[in-house]
Amino acid sequence: MFTKLKRHWEAKSSRSIISLFDDPNRAAEFSIDLGDLFFDYSKTQIDKECREELLQMAKVKAVEQFRSAMFSGEKINKTEDRSVLHVALRNKSGSKIFSDGENVMPKISDTLAKMRAFTKSIRDGEFKGLGGNITDVVNIGIGGSDLGPFMATSALAAFHTGPKCHFVSNVDSAQIHDILKGLDPKTTLIIVASKTFTTTETMTNARTALDWMTREVVNPTNQFVAVSNSLINTSAFGIPEERVFDFADWVGGRYSVWGPIGLSLMIAIGEKNFDEFLEGAFEMDQHFQEAPIETNMPIMLALVGIWHNQICGFHTRAVLPYEQRLSKLPAYLQQLEMESNGKNVSADGKKLPYDSGPIVWGEPGTNGQHAFFQLIHQGTRIIPCEFMVGAACDESYLTDHHNILVANCLAQSEALMLGMSMAEVIERLKLCQEKRTNIESIAAHRVFPGNRPSTTLVYSKLNPSILGKIIALYEHRVFVEGIILGINSFDQWGVELGKVLAEDLTEIITGKKSKLSKDGSTQMLLSRIEAYKNL
Repeated sequence: MFTKLKRHWEAKSSRSIISLFDDPNRAAEFSIDLGDLFFDYSKTQIDKECREELLQMAKVKAVEQFRSAMFSGEKINKTEDRSVLHVALRNKSGSKIFSDGENVMPKISDTLAKMRAFTKSIRDGEFKGLGGNITDVVNIGIGGSDLGPFMATSALAAFHTGPKCHFVSNVDSAQIHDILKGLDPKTTLIIVASKTFTTTETMTNARTALDWMTREVVNPTNQFVAVSNSLINTSAFGIPEERVFDFADWVGGRYSVWGPIGLSLMIAIGEKNFDEFLEGAFEMDQHFQEAPIETNMPIMLALVGIWHNQICGFHTRAVLPYEQRLSKLPAYLQQLEMESNGKNVSADGKKLPYDSGPIVWGEPGTNGQHAFFQLIHQGTRIIPCEFMVGAACDESYLTDHHNILVANCLAQSEALMLGMSMAEVIERLKLCQEKRTNIESIAAHRVFPGNRPSTTLVYSKLNPSILGKIIALYEHRVFVEGIILGINSFDQWGVELGKVLAEDLTEIITGKKSKLSKDGSTQMLLSRIEAYKNL
């Protein structure tokens, strides 16, 4: 499938990216403008011929047809026999969307209305804890039940007008201990987010939170809320149905921040801002459905990813938001992309003949510049970088900070492309009156290879609508990459085996089972851990 594109890369790989700008229209033709969101992919090796081949591949792989199938509620998640309808959670068009012959929109609207009413009761002080108005909300979940709302709540910190939100995901006792110790149980609301209400990590933390609250609150479950589709299990825990927010099987965890999983976000920023968050995502959905593929931002972002990973062999991707409040975005995208497309078989169960999704990682700038940018600029591996930056900040009195931030972002992408040759370094050293006799050996350490690709996403200013657009953009990018690779992006069987083995090992660690069934290494580690416990 990639043969022609690989030949193109082999023929053109030594060509400098900057030489492509000999075409004065290069920047304009290799960018996409959505008004308040701008995507520049001109600092890559993709030329017009290459782009045409990539677009043709998208057509051959029926990206547009699969896109229509997803939005119409067809069961494109074949391994779980489910529709993929997270897009319905932000459907603002008033149109019907069907799954198994049922219009899902009335139930979505009812659930959203229930979320708004509950949020209003918290923020207005109508819903109280034993000690009065709710001051803190603790969201207990894991994976998509944590990363989505945690990332979005962090990103929209400037819009917080409600109770302070905290997030617990790790079953490590340190996390829940450290969070709860600073809170007043009498004014704390606990949200337990688990589709089945059986997730080991989540329910362990939930029971710990319940024990903590029981010490000072007579009826502690009065201050508990569940996000789950199991009324049996939530009722057994003590949470009444009126405080259970349901979501359907056709919403995957990592795609769920738009619905009840986003309850903590709604409580933090308010109903109106949450609606704007949904509206931004809906606008991206409309663009994804309607724009021609050559000017379709999610499709082109995906094709750039395919080009770098499958064609060029650059198997990692650095996500670099120059926005401190987006510090959780790389981790969020890590799950979104690697859990979705980290597969070794195609949707029909056949072994993939090529690499699947990339390794995704990153940190916010400018911190990353002083941590791992050395590797990105002068290391032996080429790592495509995805920069993000807002044109403005919320803190108008600190525009000097933001100007420096923006300058650093643009400088990094420029430096990656241009590099600095040995001759240029020597000339600079001479201008600095460097008098060492071994000037060339010194200069070698200051050479930048350059010709390293990057993309830049520029947005007007981080707000609920922009955040919604960015998340939806990356959701659709993952979908398109999955379709081209022939992968089901909406299951995650790879996380299951470890869970099963952990249950077995828990019984061994607690003395209920013998360790003799385990391999030699695991037996040794179990013995060592037991010995250390007794030190």
